[in-house]
Parts: sequence; structure tokens; C-alpha cells
Amino acid sequence: MMSSVRGAQLARLLGRWNAPPGDGHGPGYAALAAAVRGLLADGRLPLGVRLPAERELATALAVSRTTVSAAYRELRESGHLTSRRGAGSWTALPRGHRVGTSGLWSAGEDADLIDLGVAAHEAPAELLAAARDAVEDLPRYLSGAGYHPTGLAELRAAAAAGYTDRGLATSAEQILITAGTQQALDLVLRLSVPAGSAVLIETPTYPNALAALAARRARIIAHGVDPATGWDAELLLSALRQERPRAAYVIPEFQNPTGHLMDAALRQWLVAAAHTAGTDLIVDESFVDLPLENTAMPPPVALFDRHARVLSIGGMSKAYWGGLRIGWVRASAPLVQRLAPVRVGVDMASPVLEQLVALRLLAQREQIVAERRRQLRRRRDALVAALRAELPEWRFRIPAGGVMLWAELDEPISTALAHAAEGAGVRLAPGPRFGLDGTLERYLRLPFSLPPAELAEAVRRIAAARRDLDLGVRPSWRAPAVIT
Repeated sequence: MMSSVRGAQLARLLGRWNAPPGDGHGPGYAALAAAVRGLLADGRLPLGVRLPAERELATALAVSRTTVSAAYRELRESGHLTSRRGAGSWTALPRGHRVGTSGLWSAGEDADLIDLGVAAHEAPAELLAAARDAVEDLPRYLSGAGYHPTGLAELRAAAAAGYTDRGLATSAEQILITAGTQQALDLVLRLSVPAGSAVLIETPTYPNALAALAARRARIIAHGVDPATGWDAELLLSALRQERPRAAYVIPEFQNPTGHLMDAALRQWLVAAAHTAGTDLIVDESFVDLPLENTAMPPPVALFDRHARVLSIGGMSKAYWGGLRIGWVRASAPLVQRLAPVRVGVDMASPVLEQLVALRLLAQREQIVAERRRQLRRRRDALVAALRAELPEWRFRIPAGGVMLWAELDEPISTALAHAAEGAGVRLAPGPRFGLDGTLERYLRLPFSLPPAELAEAVRRIAAARRDLDLGVRPSWRAPAVIT
């Protein structure tokens, strides 16, 4: 990645980095170097970014050039910067340390394990009756071959109606039914991203999106989403204009894992910048049905699209049930027709019976989703209460929607804690799984998709595992599991 950050932009990311004189935190250059390392560890400053020239950053921070020069020298010595004389300095990690980006690990079955690695919940009560009714509907489809590469016409119309209800006029011809949102992403990447192309992503982001991009051998350009404030509009739009990536993958509704909701203004600017850069926007709407407060939802990103640049993907895993593998792509009708043969080359079509079940559930969308929101609100509040009681030193913002919160730990021990917690009977998704190159060790994603009593017990076990780490108890190794 060869993008750069300007002095004023880095100064804004650093915030109040300079500790007051005499507070024991050392000289100014050391504080500046530590602040940059912190941005790298948290994923807010991506790797491979060229930092501003010493004089430019000194002006932006209102410090001497000597301070910046010494900070850069310390960062080079610690392995957090690489420099070439006359060319500049790029962010890095010591000793080239990297972690894998695939979230697709083999799943384990353990009835005694509380699984917080999966941000999904049990099926709604209406699913069983919907399945029975779907079987009764099945005979009228049995005389054909059963292959519907773009999906059953009725289900495409129902998915399109969901967009129209959100203010985005959509026809059935603009919908392609897929085997879940993950397949929707995979198909879009197969069509839009030639191997080795540049793709802009958020960091942290959904691990299985990173796995899909790795499969395409994409060149990743990362935009750091601040855990407290969300997207930095100037840096995000600047990355699009500088790099002109082939595609950009964003999660604007209750971003996974930070829980942020992108405002309408940034959605509009993002579409305009993507058009100028020649970038396709892949918009993951997995959590759009799950606002947990009475705030007005921004319009769909595709509402601002006038040039067929936005491909929206979504599905039924989060609001309904993960075991119902029904998702979709919403795009221009010609693009959907181009996606259909790509789909045929993967698995021909989605199962007819599952599509009929989905159709029945979507007909009851209002009551099912309303109950799911009430359920998640109770579970979120239970998780928050347990964390405040058992781990008061952890910091987090309470998300206004979605199914997870992004907790900042008291130390960068996310991976070690995940191993220790598994020994205590809790499966966790450590921060580095949501980023690149070993960053995000200070963070942990905690879904609130389980019943309140299980969440409270999980937090109690996590707190005990955290205390064991302080006592030097070494966790036993276990094979990792699926993260969704």
C-alpha cells in the first residue's frame, strides 16, 4: 500500500498526545513516538502509509522539527517505521510480524462452551411454521429443474420491496438471491475485483471479508475506524482519491465490530468520491434491520448512486437466523445479469425450499424484526451491566444497534485472554482477527446475541481468566473456531 497521510490529518488522529511537562512520561519526542505506536496498534493508522515530512508534521503539531525527527528515529529503531533516503518514511510493525486474516477456522462442538465468537442468535419462533408452509408450497416448483440462478421471482420481489420501503426504489430485476451475505460478497468480488487489484477496507472489519479478499489476492488499503468516533471523513475520502482502488468494502450500519452508524452526509460524499475515483462501492447491510434506539436511520448508500457504482449486499442471518442461508445483492439490473453466470459457476442456485422459507419469514418481517430488536436490547443491557460490574477498567461505547460491542481492554492482551477464556469455557474473538498485521491487541469483540444469564456468566468467566493472566497462569492451547 502506498497511500500517505498529511501533517494535519495525522495531528488530528494523534489528538492530545503530548503529556504535560513533569508528569513522568518522558521527553516530547518519546510521547510522540508512543502515540504513533498506539495508533498503529489500534489499527487507526494503517500499515504501509507514508507519514508526512518532519517539517510538515512539526508545523501541524506546533512543535520543533527536532522533536519530530527524534520521534521518527525512535520509531525506526523500534521497527514501526521504514525509511528510504529522499523518499520518505512508511509505517510498519517490528520484525515483519503478521497474522493471518482468515476468519474461516474449523468449528468445534462443545455444549459447555459459551460461544462469543459468533455474532448470531437462535431462530425466531416463526421459523418452524414457515418451514411447514414452505413444504406445502414446494409442489408447484417440482415440475421444473429447480435451478433459479438469480433466485425465485417472488423472493427477489420481496427483497426489492424491503429496499423500496427504505426509500430506495428497487425492482426484482435488481436483486440476485445468494446463499447468505458471505456468498454475496464473494460473487461481487469475483465480478468486480481482478486478482491483485487494490481494495479499500475499514479496519477493524469483518474477518470473513478479509478472507474473501485474501482469496482474490487483493492489495489491501486500510482506513482506520476510530472506536470512539467512527469514520474520519477526510481520511476516508482522501484514501479513495489518492489510491483509486478497484473497489471499497464498507459496513455503514452498525459497523462490524465497532457498532458505528455512518451518517447521511458521509454516505453521499463516499458515493461521489467513489464515482470520481472509478471505484465500486460494496456496501454490507447485514445489520440494517437492527437499530436498538429510536433514532432515524440514514438512507441507503445506494440512494445517492447515479452511476451504478454501489453494490449493496445483505441477508437474513442477523435479523432472522444464520442457519437460513439466504442473502442477496442489490445492484443495477444489467450488473445482476452479469452476476448470474458467475453464480452458476459457483453453485448453480440457492435451494428452492430455503427460498420459500425465507419468503414466508419476510412476509412476517415487521413482527419478527421488532421482537428481535427487543430481545437484543435486553441482551445488550445485560452485557453492559455485567462488564461494568466485573471489568470496570474496560472501556466501550454502547452501540445504538447491531449485535456487538467493541471493548478496549486495560492492556494489549486480547489474544492471550481469548486463549485463557477458552480454558474457562468461553470462546472469544480477539481483536487481531478483525484487522491486519497483528494490530488491535487492545480490543475484543463481544456479541450480545446470547440470553442475559449466559452473557453474565460469560463475563464472570472472562474476568476470572483476566485475573489468571495477571497471576501468570498459562492457558492451554486449543484449535480456534469460526468467527461470524
